[in-house]
Amino acid sequence: MRLSQMLFLTLRDDPADAEIPSHKLLVRAGYIRRIGSGVYAYLPLMWRVLQKVSQIVREEMNAAGGQECLLPQLQPADLWKESGRWDTYTKAEGIMFALKDRRDQEQALGPTHEEVITAIARDMIRSYRQLPQLLYQIQTKFRDEIRPRFGLMRGREFIMKDAYSFNVDEESLEKTYQDMHIAYSNILRRSGLAFRAVQADSGAIGGSASQEFMVLAEAGEDEVLYTEDGQYAANVEKAVSLPPDAQPSAFTNYEKLQTPGTETIEKVCDFLKCSPTQIVKNVLYQTTFDNGTSVLVLVSIRGDQEVNDVKLQNELTKLAPKYGAKTVIQLAVPDAEAQGKWASQSLPLGYIAPDVADDYIKSQKDIAPRFLRLVDKTAADLKNFVTGANESGYHVVGANWNEQFKLPEITVDVRKARPGDRSLHNPDQILQSARGIEVGHIFQLGTKYSIAMGATYTNEQGEEKPLLMGCYGVGVSRLAQAAVEQSYDSDGIIWPVSIAPYHAIVTIPNINDAQNVEIAEKLYTQLNQAGVETLLDDRNERAGVKFKDADLIGIPYRIVTGRAIANGKVEVVERKSRKSQEIAIADVVSILKQWIQSVQSTQ
Repeated sequence: MRLSQMLFLTLRDDPADAEIPSHKLLVRAGYIRRIGSGVYAYLPLMWRVLQKVSQIVREEMNAAGGQECLLPQLQPADLWKESGRWDTYTKAEGIMFALKDRRDQEQALGPTHEEVITAIARDMIRSYRQLPQLLYQIQTKFRDEIRPRFGLMRGREFIMKDAYSFNVDEESLEKTYQDMHIAYSNILRRSGLAFRAVQADSGAIGGSASQEFMVLAEAGEDEVLYTEDGQYAANVEKAVSLPPDAQPSAFTNYEKLQTPGTETIEKVCDFLKCSPTQIVKNVLYQTTFDNGTSVLVLVSIRGDQEVNDVKLQNELTKLAPKYGAKTVIQLAVPDAEAQGKWASQSLPLGYIAPDVADDYIKSQKDIAPRFLRLVDKTAADLKNFVTGANESGYHVVGANWNEQFKLPEITVDVRKARPGDRSLHNPDQILQSARGIEVGHIFQLGTKYSIAMGATYTNEQGEEKPLLMGCYGVGVSRLAQAAVEQSYDSDGIIWPVSIAPYHAIVTIPNINDAQNVEIAEKLYTQLNQAGVETLLDDRNERAGVKFKDADLIGIPYRIVTGRAIANGKVEVVERKSRKSQEIAIADVVSILKQWIQSVQSTQ
């Protein structure tokens, strides 16, 4: 392609709405253009990148036995109501673009396709002889993000590869799951990315096991905790660890003490000269279930630890049936306005004890009349602890469970694992932290959707059984931007060779020099004929502008037809290393072809 004929415009200044380097660079380099909040046009250079990523994905999915298909973006609400996820996606997470058609029927733009594919399997799969099946598509998805940001990283419209498997039993599902782990690892390796596979929370998708594939980058929204021995890695939302040992309490007798101005753990410790590991803090949450019932949740946890909201929400989802519900649609620490709607009197915030009275809750419809009391394992093990006295300005010391305070019936692990914690698999291994961009996620769904939607098969014994399912997603457009976030410098993008829009760019410093132009045209033609995808910068611009643009758009190799022509050579610059060398004109095609093949063979 000739730049003089291409829709191509670069910017010298960063766009005002861009926060991270990859977003700034993709806009400045003319790869994407903002159309609306979280909505971008993929311009010619970007579309070539996305096609290359898609092809790598397609090849690895096909190698794993996948069958490509294309599912509808417009989905009837009835399918989502069958699975029980309509309220989760339209109310709890609120990410569904929902609408009504002219017949007043509810529809949605698909954020994912579990319901659609399960309906297809329900209609088409009858016997164990048809299993296993693995179907995938590469398609645009829609999610109404609360705060679209970071360009293609968190948009409202994006390209995704989603795959779904149907299996006869756990063993078959596990094999498909492992096949997808290998396929995803291959996709990221072939795309030239440094990544880490980590244990993850399944979220609204559900299922028994899931794993995220993180591209390592400082701007990543996710925190990954891992051990140096390579035996453990998890998203912080899912991570588990051994907490630091609690210090023995100095308080051997139970008593109530006046502790004015000690609303925080730090202030309590300063006042009582104690360790936060000796304190039971009681954190108040308000959760709302999908049937409209609100429950006040009191979580008792050790003073030096923090509650992991994702783990807590998962525990509350398990308890939803107790309140006649299926799932949690909201979880928050109630502010003054929220408390005003249900509190019968002002709460002693900062001084709450595990046994705070239920009569703080006003009797009213849709509010559970009693606190749901949970205790984290770190607090359940404490003896002679310090905690609130249910009276502002007072704490109790030397308290014990089942003496002064009844131990809550439900013990949970809802603490947030942190860097520096000891690993469960080997206490000598200390958790390290890294930032990551999630570009892939694989799930073992089990029978969650097949039971809800009646998707069954007949086994060898003639029995009707629910299909076991898995789902596997790769963010194609997100992966492309993650590659930029992982590899750039002060001058612009540094694309991995395998997904760069073009392998090389031939730059003509002076288009008025006939010899410059002739050699550049010849190399441009020969390189493309040899399979080296090449741009020709034949614009009527100064050489410096052309060199800056070549660096900005990140093409792996730049060939300059300049002064070296007098010696029968051209200058070749590798974008990644900035190494420059003069190569005989006759050898350029063979050498570049060799370089590209060599780089791709290592990815």
